[in-house]
Amino acid sequence: MDASLGNLFARSALDTAARSTKPPRYKCGISKACPEKHFAFKMASGAANVVGPKICLEDNILMSGVKNNVGRGINVALVNGKTGGVLDTKYFDMWGGDVAPFIEFLKSIQDGTIVLMGTYDDGATKLNDEARRLIAELGSTSITSLGFRDNWVFCGGKGIKTKSPFEQHIKNNKDTNKYEGWPEVVEMEGCIPQKQD
Repeated sequence: MDASLGNLFARSALDTAARSTKPPRYKCGISKACPEKHFAFKMASGAANVVGPKICLEDNILMSGVKNNVGRGINVALVNGKTGGVLDTKYFDMWGGDVAPFIEFLKSIQDGTIVLMGTYDDGATKLNDEARRLIAELGSTSITSLGFRDNWVFCGGKGIKTKSPFEQHIKNNKDTNKYEGWPEVVEMEGCIPQKQD
């Protein structure tokens, strides 16, 4: 009886040691914890015209194929820069759709809003100079060269005074495309500073 009790304690100590060697899990599955007063995010563009983009903020999936709120074109999630609360999620078809509703949407974004965008299938065909300018004002540098079926993810903000450090862009190039006719998925993660008063 005493020997089996000893074994139980020994096993318990081993179990605890095994558990503590497991790497910690951070919000949205990012590689390191964000500092205080920052929001953790991770996003991925769509894969060809098969798998939609995914946008996660503070362990909440804002947009994904599973949530059935993504579509062809540019997918956008708007987040309150102070609270991290979701304000809106929408997608705009930049292949078969009209750019005018997208421009109106971009103009309506309030100062202090975090803007997360990811392409799916084609996000550029219907983009015009005005739409590109409005996205550039959110901190994007790649939007000016975004082309047919390019993969692009971006996180910026309304009222940002500098270019955003959160942007990834892969050109559609038949010589380097991972999928037939489409570049590989682009993924990005990081820590967005919380807006202070």
